[in-house]
This record gives sequence, structure tokens and C-alpha cells, in this order.
Amino acid sequence: MNLQEKICSLHDKLLEVFCRTDQQCICLLCVMDEHSGHKTVSAAAERAEKQSSAQAAVEDSEKIFTELIQSMDRRRSEVKELIRAQEKTELSLAEDLLKKLEQEIADLRRRDAELKQLSYIEDPIQFLQDFQSLPVLPQSTNLSNINMNPQFSTDVVKKMVSEMEQLNGFNELELVQIYKVHTLRFAEPKTREQFLKYSCHLTLNSCISHGSLSLSEKNKKVNLNQQWNNYATNYPNNWCQVLCSERLSGRCYWEVEISGNVLIAVSYKDISLEGKVIQSEFGSDNQSWSLECVNSTFCFRQCGNRTGLNVHPCPSKIGVYVDHSAGILSFYSFSDRLTLLHRVHTTFTQPLYAGFGMKSKASSVKIIF
Repeated sequence: MNLQEKICSLHDKLLEVFCRTDQQCICLLCVMDEHSGHKTVSAAAERAEKQSSAQAAVEDSEKIFTELIQSMDRRRSEVKELIRAQEKTELSLAEDLLKKLEQEIADLRRRDAELKQLSYIEDPIQFLQDFQSLPVLPQSTNLSNINMNPQFSTDVVKKMVSEMEQLNGFNELELVQIYKVHTLRFAEPKTREQFLKYSCHLTLNSCISHGSLSLSEKNKKVNLNQQWNNYATNYPNNWCQVLCSERLSGRCYWEVEISGNVLIAVSYKDISLEGKVIQSEFGSDNQSWSLECVNSTFCFRQCGNRTGLNVHPCPSKIGVYVDHSAGILSFYSFSDRLTLLHRVHTTFTQPLYAGFGMKSKASSVKIIF
């Protein structure tokens, strides 16, 4: 990092304080000005805490992985022992059967020899007496009734493998919980070039679009159509809104070109819908967050609350950055360089979608990429 990146863009002072409310580095003058009343600590203290959190996450994950490997090794040994035991059992049964069959064969051979000797006797009385003295053969073993149970070992092995998979899944859930507690904060991009690494392709969804809106340029641009005149007469304060088709996951960045009165938002897809019309204004509930520009005045909206923003001059291009897992939403203006307009740190519980709204004749939004 060069020296310029360590200097506050507003006050030209060294960045040496960390604002936990807005999750950014600030200078001492920022503490008394834009970040007055926010929770702040020294940059060194924040670094130490995050380093400690990261180390705790590493130690916990190593412990979980060790326990998982040990558990899998134990189950693997149990499976091997089970197979060996089953093999011994089946082998013993086979040996007993073989001995029984060998004995039957020996008895048959002996009787066959006696019958041959009997055939040489010509005296009828002696023949009949000797014939009556022949031993009765036991019932022959029916091999088709012998069940060696070939499915036993495989069925049990399959069951134990399934249990191992469940064990693996359980430990994965444990790891997720650990990382939720010890969230590793990766460095947020600072320059436009860095943000562009996370650029995403967005298109407007005609299936979730107000009837007073017209989509053009391959669903990259939206503006009000002629129906808006009648709609505005009856509902002068209502926004006409549209959602994008693509779900936002991980880290995402996009840029838009705006004019007129517009809303730039991120929203859950299950925001109140009636047909194709979004009933809730972006930023009016806990389902969406929006940057509002009305008459060149900016504010941030969420849960019906408005936070006024000091934005001069009024930008025509806005960049939006979302880190879903970290719960970060940031809005930037840009020309030669990026300028942070507002950042919020929250918890996103559902997939997000980009959205836009407008309510003046000259309003339009164009997705640059």
C-alpha cells in the first residue's frame, strides 16, 4: 500500500482510527465529523482483535479437522474389522459344509463298493440277508437351501459408510458455525481496478417490472414510458420499480449511469409482489436497502428510515459493491476516482438481487456492465 492510500481523502490526514460502525479506516478529524457518535478504536487495536479472531478460527478449524480425521479413521477400522469377522464366519460355515459333503461322498463310495460285492452273490438267501444289512444313507445335503448370506457384509458396510458421510456433514456444519463466529474479514477493494475484479453481469427482469417502465438495450436500460403519466396522476408519490434477473452471491460489483429521481437498491426476491408489481418501496422494510436520489439530494433508505448523505457534486455514475457473506453493502460515485457515498454492515439472510426505481419523467438507469 502506498502512502496516498493511507491518507484521508476528506481531510488529508493520516488514517489511524478504525470505525467499527462503518467498517472503515478514518482519520482523527473524521471521528469528530462524519463519524461522530460511531464506535471507533485505534487501527492497531482493531488489527490485534482481527488477528486474534483469525487465529482462533484457524485453531478451531484445525481441531475440527483433527477430530473428523480421527472419527473417520475409527470408522474405517471398524469397517475393516467387520469385513474380516464376516469373512471368518462365512469361511467357517463353508469349511463345515465341505466336511459334511466329503463325509457324504465317502459314505456313497463305501455303499457303492458294498453293492458291487453284493452283485457277485448267487445265493438268493445270502443276497437278501446281506442286502438288508446295508446301512441306510442319511438324507443328502440340499445345497440350494444353504444361505451363505452374501449381502450381509455389503449392507452393513453401506450403512457404516453412510454414517461416516453423516459424520462428515456434521463436522462441516460445525466448521460453518465456527467461521460465522470468527468471521475472517478479507481486505475490501479500494480502487476501481480492484472492484472491477468482482464485476458481475446484470440484466433487468421484464417479469418483475412495473407496467410504466420500458426496458431497452438488451434489458440493460430502464426508463418511464407513456403509461407513467396516468399512473403518476393517481399515485404521484409512488416509485416504479424493477428487479434484475441474476442472483448476487459472494462478492459482486456493478456500475450504473443515472439521471432524474432514482432508487438504486439490493433486495431479497420475496419482497412483497403483486403480479409483476413490487408493492414495497426499496428501502421501506427489512427486505431491501436502497440509495435514493431525488432532486440531486441523496439519502440511504432501510426499514423506512432515511439517512441523509452529503454528496456534492451530484454524480451521474454510481458503483455498488456487495459482500454477501460479510454483510457489506457500499455505494460509490466515480469519475476519475471512486468516492464512498455510504456503507452499511448488516447480515444478509437470503440471496440478493439488484433493483432500481424511478418516479420522474426524465428518470433513467443504465447498467454499464
